Amino acid sequence: MLNVTDLIIGFFISFVSTLFLVYPIKKLAIKLKVMDIPDYRKIHITPTPRLGGLAIFLGTCLGLVYLAPSHEHFLEISIGALIIVITGILDDKYQIRPIIKLSGQLLAAGILVYGGLIIDKVNLPLIGLVELQNFSIIITILWVVGIANAINLIDGLDGLASGVSTIALTSILIIAITDFSLIVIFFCVVLIGSNLGFLFHNFHPAKIYMGDTGSMFLGYSIAVISMLGLFKNVTLFSFLIPIIVLAVPIFDTLFSMLRRFINKQKIMMPDKKHIHYQLLAAGFSHRNTVIILYGFSAVFGALAILFSNASIGLTLLIAIVILILLHLLAEMVGVVGKGGRPILKYSKKIYKMVRGIK
Repeated sequence: MLNVTDLIIGFFISFVSTLFLVYPIKKLAIKLKVMDIPDYRKIHITPTPRLGGLAIFLGTCLGLVYLAPSHEHFLEISIGALIIVITGILDDKYQIRPIIKLSGQLLAAGILVYGGLIIDKVNLPLIGLVELQNFSIIITILWVVGIANAINLIDGLDGLASGVSTIALTSILIIAITDFSLIVIFFCVVLIGSNLGFLFHNFHPAKIYMGDTGSMFLGYSIAVISMLGLFKNVTLFSFLIPIIVLAVPIFDTLFSMLRRFINKQKIMMPDKKHIHYQLLAAGFSHRNTVIILYGFSAVFGALAILFSNASIGLTLLIAIVILILLHLLAEMVGVVGKGGRPILKYSKKIYKMVRGIK
């Protein structure tokens, strides 16, 4: 049974725990020299402690201990999360090879599959419910690993990954409340609490970074939550809902890979052409760039909520809006147009005009 008081208490346990756990974890990161050192790809200019994601993880755990959710796959989810966090800690400390990091992600996804938590069916328009059968394992692993890496890749500015994740989780929470999905509600509430507690330290100028420990844990958690809730939704186009919720990190990743392919660059080669770098290059401040991407995420989240229970007519209208927004994102990261600069420079001019009027 859903007890609102318990949810509020669980939220505050996660929020307060994460808020205060950051202090000892920051000292630990400095002592162990788990620091983010500035280089040509980094925005910050001073070494900054990492491992902040450990506070998010521990705060989430404490909130869940209080709420004590019950689910048949809770053990597999917990083991997978622990594997992800350990992999993240090792990467934050030792900068492990990508193949080792990927192995940790695959192991976590494999634990879920072995335990039976898979994306086993999707609801397609004009066709109806389609059983994925043997493809379910591949799709599940790709989803978990893909979202873990998408959140990881967008973690390039102070407060960006934490804020975008919070917006996505809030959207999922609203959908879960309408569907009365208790396990999803519990997970969303504690993760939102932990994220907000961490964001107090991480918003620009950040005093600590979540590192791969946090970004991969958040990506893994959102992927799992969407499997428990959004993919189980039986409404038309339900398979698109989690993609819309996470449109900013997903399509920033896909567009970056496409851009590198078009430019005959290595697909996995890191660069400074992600959407947040393009906004900075166009002249937006660090803080305003993050707020703009929060806005994009919030719009996509709201569209996903509408999409989850929309009629055919409204679905088509929402689809058109989504396509327009995706085109803007594609311009920003340089897949279409001239590196996204025309639209960004135009946006900057409008921004300056509005500020001048004020």
